[in-house]
Amino acid sequence: MGKKRTAVAARVDRDRAYAPEEALGLVKEIATASFDETVEAAFLLGIDAKQADQAVRGTVSLPHGTGKSVRVVAFAEGDDAKAAEEAGADLIGAAELVAAIQAGAQALDWDITIAHPSLMAEVGKLGRSLGPRGLMPNPKAGTVTKDVGKTVAEFKAGRVEYRNDRYGNVHVAIGKVSFSAEQLTANLAELVVELNRARSSASKGRYIRKLTVSSTMGVGVPVEVGALDDLGTD
Repeated sequence: MGKKRTAVAARVDRDRAYAPEEALGLVKEIATASFDETVEAAFLLGIDAKQADQAVRGTVSLPHGTGKSVRVVAFAEGDDAKAAEEAGADLIGAAELVAAIQAGAQALDWDITIAHPSLMAEVGKLGRSLGPRGLMPNPKAGTVTKDVGKTVAEFKAGRVEYRNDRYGNVHVAIGKVSFSAEQLTANLAELVVELNRARSSASKGRYIRKLTVSSTMGVGVPVEVGALDDLGTD
């Protein structure tokens, strides 16, 4: 660890957990990069990630967005394609777009894929390409939808996808260091409410077991789980 990072880490008391807004304020204070770092919330959930009925996956619209420019690809035709274009989709197509991706003529350089249900038979052909990159549309994530235009607009405005990994962790970007601590806290609150909504009845005991917030280049700041009660947790 370099001297600069060591000095930053020393400002975080590892023997305590911080109230949410205090933790996010500290994340802002110790961010030292020359760019506007992303602020991320990392949750450890009380789930058995090996059990399909305990999987946690979905989307949430953050009230202040993420501060990130999101590239969206929409698989749609006709009026749905027009609605996607008006909503700001970066790339729109149907069977011809699937063929271009299969042929390697279209780089996989976007963030979210949205598809109309009528085109999923075609989009399904891209499973091996999109799946490993987390770009495959999925009904549980709200990215397979009949209202393509609305969904494109929501993701452009700050709707984000979340899912647990095989260890029961969920990592979600909740904004930028340039956001105020209040904005970051509001985004975190919405995320906490959504994660609780997505909780499976098969999950027992405390659900949110650990939460750490950090910036892209910063050190993690532990958040007091009990203090999340006011943000809508159990």
